Amino acid sequence: MFTRICSAIVVSVAVVGLFQFLVGGGRLLIAQERKTRDTLVREDLQNVVADGHWIYNDLDVARRQARLTGKPMLVVIRCIPCEACAQLDSEIVDRDPLVQKQLSEFICVRIVQANGLDLQLFQYDYDQSFAAFFMNGDNTIYGRYGTRSHQTESEDDVALEGFSYALDEALTLHRAYPDNAKQLAGKQTRVAPAFTVPEEYPLLKGRYTDRLNYDGEVAKSCIHCHQLGEAIRDDYWRKHEPIPTDILFSYPHPKTLGLIIDPKTCATVKGVVPGSAAEKAGFQVGDRITTFDDQPVLSIADLQWVLHHASSSNSIRTVVRRGEQERVLQLALADGWRERGDISWRATSWSLRRMTTGGMKLQELDDEQRRELGLDDNAMGLRVEHLGQYGAHALAKNSGFQQGDVLVAVDGDTTVQRESDLFARLIRQHQAGDEVPFTVLRDGNRLDLPLKMQE
Repeated sequence: MFTRICSAIVVSVAVVGLFQFLVGGGRLLIAQERKTRDTLVREDLQNVVADGHWIYNDLDVARRQARLTGKPMLVVIRCIPCEACAQLDSEIVDRDPLVQKQLSEFICVRIVQANGLDLQLFQYDYDQSFAAFFMNGDNTIYGRYGTRSHQTESEDDVALEGFSYALDEALTLHRAYPDNAKQLAGKQTRVAPAFTVPEEYPLLKGRYTDRLNYDGEVAKSCIHCHQLGEAIRDDYWRKHEPIPTDILFSYPHPKTLGLIIDPKTCATVKGVVPGSAAEKAGFQVGDRITTFDDQPVLSIADLQWVLHHASSSNSIRTVVRRGEQERVLQLALADGWRERGDISWRATSWSLRRMTTGGMKLQELDDEQRRELGLDDNAMGLRVEHLGQYGAHALAKNSGFQQGDVLVAVDGDTTVQRESDLFARLIRQHQAGDEVPFTVLRDGNRLDLPLKMQE
């Protein structure tokens, strides 16, 4: 299937190039790109259903089969047009020899849209394009799989070998169920969502239904996971309520705490950043994390689940296997630990750019660029890498900002170092409609440009 999809993409790129040459872009180019996404979604349905191993977009059927057979469920939520994790997805769907036998032990379900998704049950990092749940037929969750910390690269976050280990651990937990139900309690949903399905959120309501339109523009009818994440955040912003830190900096990656996990394992420590919280807690390379906050760990995603629900200042009890021994470590979370993570790579950050910076995408300056501009190490230096061109994302362009401008002060603050930090500062201190002063360097001159916060 992966080869077929790649071939379709190559052909589509060639056709797009021809349209650009003949027509000069415009509406025909946009229509062709949309057709390509539609083709990917339709081909996925045809290929996966024809294989006969996966239940497609029907969780109720999967639950009945799981209860009938006594097998656990593997529920994969996958955004088909998204490129990230495409290789892993193709290996799993095509049942690579490494996981073929393991997959036969599960009732496998493929969900390819967020439309109609049960948000009381399926809570995860909505910036994923691939998220897996290992479950019992009664909806008890054994664990999660799927991690992302970069817009396109995935090799540091997911791997078929790690997924295979997670499958084994899930089977072990399933065999012990329900005697281990108390141990699994922390893996279940803790916070009720504002709405039970995505299409009820104000940002999405009226634009989408609870299913895909396979007879029309199927990709356009799909609620992508990142759109759900945007809708959750937008619900606070529209009501002029503070966006909670755990929503703004959701599902922190373990590396935020200096803990580097090998994606080819369940959760084995590959590296420990000097001076980090992980080093202070006593983690060592080679440690296999077996429980985190007393929850069994199947993958990096399970670590993120715990971190997502941790309080701002907390200590997480961690059991690791080091050689033949088990050790208990306490991972201390200092105030502000979440904000150390980078959220600028996330697809949902495009909505933050609309809200706070008028559609600008900002890039930190390196040391040499700072020296050339005479900026101190601790001074703000964020270069405008991209300016939105349409709609609300064109506000910065229409307000006089230019690509290549360097932000050196925002709202009187000259110390913000990263785009992520700027998002957080503006979201917390302003509301839609507020006018905020920006100062930029352009051709050696300092310019003051006001910019409004937007819905």
